[in-house]
Amino acid sequence: MKRTESHIIAAVIGALAMVMASCSTTRRIPEGEQLYTGVKKVNIEALPKYKVPSSVSEALNDAVHVKPNNSLFGSASVRYPFPLGLWVYNNWSNPPSGFKHWIYEKLVEEPVLVSHVRPDVRTKMMDEILDNNGYFQGHASYELIKGKNPKKAKILYNVVTGPEYSIDSIIMLPDSCHLYHIIDSVAMRSRYLVSGARYCTDSLSQVRVDIANAVRNRGYYFFRPEFIEYLADSTITRNHIALKFTIAGNVPQVALDRYRTGTVTTYIFRNQGGGTPDTVETSRGMLVQMMPSKFRRKLVDECVTFRKGKYFSVRDMDRTQTYFSRLGIFNAISIDVAPDTTSSEPILDVAISCTMDKPLEARLEVNASSKSNSYIGPGLSFGVTNRNLFGGGELFNIDLTGSYEWQTGRDKGRSIFNSYEVGLNTSLSFPRLLAPKFIPRRRRTINWTRITLGADLLNRPHYFKMAQFNTSFNYDWRVSRYASSTLTLLKLTYTKLLHTTADFEDVMAQNPAIALSFQSQFIPQIAYTYTYDRAFGRRNTLNWTFTVQEAGNIFWGIWELCGKKGEKELFGTPFSQFIKGTAQIVYGRRLFGDHWIVTRGAVGAAHAYGNSVAVPYSEQFYVGGANSVRAFTVRSIGPGSYRAPKDLVNGYFDQTGTFKFEFNIEYRFPILGPLHGALFLDSGNVWLLKNDPQRPGGTLKGSTFLKDLALGTGAGLRFDIGMMVIRGDLGIGIHAPYDTGKSGYYNMTSFKNSLAFHLAIGYPF
Repeated sequence: MKRTESHIIAAVIGALAMVMASCSTTRRIPEGEQLYTGVKKVNIEALPKYKVPSSVSEALNDAVHVKPNNSLFGSASVRYPFPLGLWVYNNWSNPPSGFKHWIYEKLVEEPVLVSHVRPDVRTKMMDEILDNNGYFQGHASYELIKGKNPKKAKILYNVVTGPEYSIDSIIMLPDSCHLYHIIDSVAMRSRYLVSGARYCTDSLSQVRVDIANAVRNRGYYFFRPEFIEYLADSTITRNHIALKFTIAGNVPQVALDRYRTGTVTTYIFRNQGGGTPDTVETSRGMLVQMMPSKFRRKLVDECVTFRKGKYFSVRDMDRTQTYFSRLGIFNAISIDVAPDTTSSEPILDVAISCTMDKPLEARLEVNASSKSNSYIGPGLSFGVTNRNLFGGGELFNIDLTGSYEWQTGRDKGRSIFNSYEVGLNTSLSFPRLLAPKFIPRRRRTINWTRITLGADLLNRPHYFKMAQFNTSFNYDWRVSRYASSTLTLLKLTYTKLLHTTADFEDVMAQNPAIALSFQSQFIPQIAYTYTYDRAFGRRNTLNWTFTVQEAGNIFWGIWELCGKKGEKELFGTPFSQFIKGTAQIVYGRRLFGDHWIVTRGAVGAAHAYGNSVAVPYSEQFYVGGANSVRAFTVRSIGPGSYRAPKDLVNGYFDQTGTFKFEFNIEYRFPILGPLHGALFLDSGNVWLLKNDPQRPGGTLKGSTFLKDLALGTGAGLRFDIGMMVIRGDLGIGIHAPYDTGKSGYYNMTSFKNSLAFHLAIGYPF
């Protein structure tokens, strides 16, 4: 019966395809018009000794990039088959109202005609692009390429660039005043203004902006880029340009005057307005603070970069604005300058106005989860933040979290996993490094000192109840423009099993290695994280993160010096000793438009020694889930080819390891407005660095490494509203590293059982 139904469905689909193929998509095309079916090609022909730069080629292609009907992913050349919108336009009538009218409006797509594309206008745009890039003898043309149907046409664009004009000589301004001297100095240092460089109007415009920025940072506040003009002469030397700098004739006198900084006044206004002004003189000018308000007056010295009597600099404006805004305690900041009309010298007075924001912020998040292992339950998170605890931008956070899960389905009567978790976490962050000055840092960006304190209680009925306490002291600072560092001077975690059941102890008895990772212990850690994040132009992005952490070595060394042998304890409880390192690299490549290929590779290793036999369970690796191998749920694969026995309830306790490898590749593309799509391929697994007889196949081996990699593919949707990305991914398993009972690389038991859906916030990497 199922086979008959499948034949019927296939026949219906085939019939629909034949009907759509037989229906015309050009029936309503007016006489003398052609349906535009895309760009055939953009032929760019250059002289033998010249090579057209990629930026020029991209500009020429962008000028003619017009999407045809049923464009594939926004391409101007490739179309997908079955143009449903055109078929509806040409073969359906538009009902005036009702459901049929609604269906018509949703499906119809008006044809894109060659006359709409206006290739004659686009060739003129290409001619202008050639002129602006030094190809003055270049020319663009087009021709229509028709097929069997004369009412359809592609457009072939032909571009002949001709010779490339380069800069031959440059005549600077006469060195007759300070302003001209600065202009000449900046121009001579520019990489765009060198003999032999290709003439390009965009490059010359950038030089004008660079010059204006330089002189405005040296006191010429009212100077603008348009006050600089170029005279270009191509008649002196063949295929070369002679440039001459000039100053526009309509430049006002204020743009030629060099200003010094006068009085600097900082105003601090209350969020609700009003108040009594309190005026205080500081080393960076006058402070007028509306009281009562909480603001440390020392911040004026830290944030204001203006100096009275110093030549006025726009850079000081930008830095002052940045330093105040990064405190996070103001909802409005403005800097106004005005000439001092009482002075005979060019003087600019500065007024900085800052309006306080509301310091308290509360947030409430409610979520519900449904897992493939039949566990469902709600979650709650409530947090309060004070963004100005001591008046210096200090952040104080307190978060209360809770979640509850229960089991449904055929095993719900056993109530194995009706569990809950509650946690209370606090943090106090200072917007500065409370550290010695020898630590390198960038004042242009904010640096943080963070102190955290938290407690969690995890209850798994019929198994265990565990409490965890933690505290840490961290530094976050930016080393350079693209690199940042996080140093955890001390993170102390204490885990204790408050209660265990006979069932849990039986599970642990079957695997002593897992039991050791659950023992009550202190975990004293020191960690360092380095992050390099950079965009190379508009096409490439790179993010590299490396973390190394150690636990227990300092305490172990102190105990050794004191003569303590054997297992060492802290407050009567053993402490863990291990080293752990992780690294991740994410590379993004823009193909065209908003189409990206993003790849990610991640590796991690952890090793216990000295005072510990096993790495703590909370510090071990696992894979699967919304941000990992998305065809598998969290802790459902590994280590290696090991698979927990089916009769072992909650066997996921075993699904961790001390070595991890993951690789992901994802193609991201826009669909409609904020809706984006993705196609992805994920692989990865965890392994054991130490052999565990209770988990056969879990040890890392080079001979079985590739076979042990789980592999999955899938597709997803992302709703990107800027501040938040809501993501749904459907993973499809291809290869499971364990024995599924099926031979071959594709060893999933069934297509249905190979599916895993994940709903998450944010991109996976």
